[in-house]
Amino acid sequence: MRFVFNPQGEELAAAKRCEADVFLETYGNTPAEFEVEYGPYESATGFMTILREDGEAVAAARFITPGPAGLKTLNDVSREPWQVDGLRSARAAGVDISRTWDIATIAVRRGAGRGGLCAAALYHGIVASALANGAEWIVMIMDRHARVLLTSLGMQTRGLPGTAAGEYLGSDNSTPLWANLHRMFEHQRQESPDAYRLIFQGIGLDGIALPTDWTFEVPAEH
Repeated sequence: MRFVFNPQGEELAAAKRCEADVFLETYGNTPAEFEVEYGPYESATGFMTILREDGEAVAAARFITPGPAGLKTLNDVSREPWQVDGLRSARAAGVDISRTWDIATIAVRRGAGRGGLCAAALYHGIVASALANGAEWIVMIMDRHARVLLTSLGMQTRGLPGTAAGEYLGSDNSTPLWANLHRMFEHQRQESPDAYRLIFQGIGLDGIALPTDWTFEVPAEH
């Protein structure tokens, strides 16, 4: 399989199909809903994906960089059930919003994860690309099951101040989160060294060809 960072053309279309299929099956999110939710952030959005030999995507992640519309997580916590000022909450946590990426979606097709390998590769891609492009923090609204997986890999996240678990876009238990990447992976290095080698260093992602360039530039149009 091939890991493609910032895919374009048919590779981007494959990544979006994977995302749409997984989120429709898991949370009931429709393409129309995705357009409403993520359309305003298109100019600051990037993708990464894992492709089979036939070009079909088995996993994909969408991230949002600081841009005119802001970060979706920090905007969305102003909605029900949280009704929190996202910018104030992030600043209270010590987050530098100008150096923060929003991890908007992580999608792995059922039966294609190879025992968690594709998810691990996406996590590696997120940290490698964020740090390569000067981001030191991440924010996200994450379903409980996905957060349990992160924690099991020694990747600690914290709730945004003033928020708690609640219903969000088809998930009945999601929490707005933040993390400092340097602190997260220093903790992982000490507490879960095998996971650190896999996620941070990318050692053991056998069968997935990784990119050599993690530089992100927002394309003129998607």
